[in-house]
Amino acid sequence: MNDLAELKRFAVAHAISQNLPEDHYAGILDAIGRDDGDGPGSWPHEWIRAGRAHAEAGEHLAAAHHYTMGRFPYVDGPGRARALDLALSAFDAWRAGQDIVPVTVPFEGHEIRVWTTGLSVLAPRPLLLMTGGIVSTKEQWGAVLPQIAAFGMAGAVADLPGVGESPLRYHRESWRLFPAILDALAPRARVSESYLLALSFSGHAALQAAAHDPRVRGVVGNGPPISDFFTDASWQARVPAVTTDTLAHLVGVPSHEVYRRVRDWALTPDLLRSVKVPVAVVGARRDEIIPPGDLALLRATLPDLETVEHDDVHGAPSHLAETRLWSLLAVLRMRPDADSDLVRGLTAALDAARAAR
Repeated sequence: MNDLAELKRFAVAHAISQNLPEDHYAGILDAIGRDDGDGPGSWPHEWIRAGRAHAEAGEHLAAAHHYTMGRFPYVDGPGRARALDLALSAFDAWRAGQDIVPVTVPFEGHEIRVWTTGLSVLAPRPLLLMTGGIVSTKEQWGAVLPQIAAFGMAGAVADLPGVGESPLRYHRESWRLFPAILDALAPRARVSESYLLALSFSGHAALQAAAHDPRVRGVVGNGPPISDFFTDASWQARVPAVTTDTLAHLVGVPSHEVYRRVRDWALTPDLLRSVKVPVAVVGARRDEIIPPGDLALLRATLPDLETVEHDDVHGAPSHLAETRLWSLLAVLRMRPDADSDLVRGLTAALDAARAAR
């Protein structure tokens, strides 16, 4: 069972990322009095109740966002399992009106579903593959797919192993999911020109994929764990319980054993120096999950790195508009054939977002 106050605090960033108004999500959080169970006043019940109101109004994407919050941070009982099922169904209803299609990826003996847009055998485009962290599902980020298509790219969103509907375990070699997805999307996308927009923990896997797969031409991350997160016991003792418990759930071990299990996941300086493609990373000076030494290691080792660091907590939720624009602009700047008008337009929008703060 999660600590309710901590859970509410960390849920805010994910509510913001899904464009839920503050007065709206604050009201839902106020109505939640317990984490366990699934009756009135419980975490899944109140988010499901709010989601159903949107579903009844035909607002399927908004419904999916609320249901997604209802399964946050991971499925641990029937209430959150129901919330996940509803989120998948609501997203499926929304995407039926969009150019978004599922693709099944064989990986580690399972069939993994990813959402895609802009695929074409006749006119394949460069690929932008997006993944969230250990608590955010592909449905949370799927609304960006139409924007990706507008940038002249094919797009895909996928779950980090073990997240959402993914049946996989999260382990040291989970980075291999990225090449498996590229294999599945060829030749309907120019996977030899693939860019990874990998948030939080998936940035760790994306950097490994970039070191091993030449089809990855660039990586954009936000608060990835690199080395100290996996090895520094004093830091690990400070990591919020919701993060530790979720990581343990995905890895498949008790919470008190998870840091011993992941200790050898730390990326080495040699591996990082072997990443020759451009990398862009968002950092947060008050990150309560990722230690500052991890960003410092990237700066010391990656040959081609651009960073922006906000005075914020993990994921920089108070800088969401800037982070989204900066990340998309970073992807475009990595592309040798980027549309100059798009680059200028995003640059102007980023400048305006910064000036508005």
